[in-house]
Amino acid sequence: MNSLEERMAFSERLQQALSDCNYSPRSPTELAREFNHRFQGQAVTVHAARKWLHGESIPTQDKLRALASWLDVPADWLRFGNDVNKSKGQASQFSAAETRLLANLQQLDETHRQLAHEILRLIIRMNKKK
Repeated sequence: MNSLEERMAFSERLQQALSDCNYSPRSPTELAREFNHRFQGQAVTVHAARKWLHGESIPTQDKLRALASWLDVPADWLRFGNDVNKSKGQASQFSAAETRLLANLQQLDETHRQLAHEILRLIIRMNKKK
């Protein structure tokens, strides 16, 4: 059985991912409806979605992968969090939205990646002048 701490941490990450995708992090009805539209297996009930949001349970692996795919976050982050940057052993400073942004940047070809870099540099420069 999962510890309360693990379930609550999962719940917080799920709510964060929902918010980042402009879904209500507090509506089990919306979560169940949107999830069931995308999941090919047995539908989840509003009660099950409520348990995910309140840290009472963690979905099975297939449902977890479907949630992660729908919300465009890594499944291992959704389930376990990414508090540790494995390559440096330091705490991660990236939110789910920032992690998705980095993943999207990596999918660009080199020309578009350079363009995105230049745009970010300009925004940073403009922000520093404020």
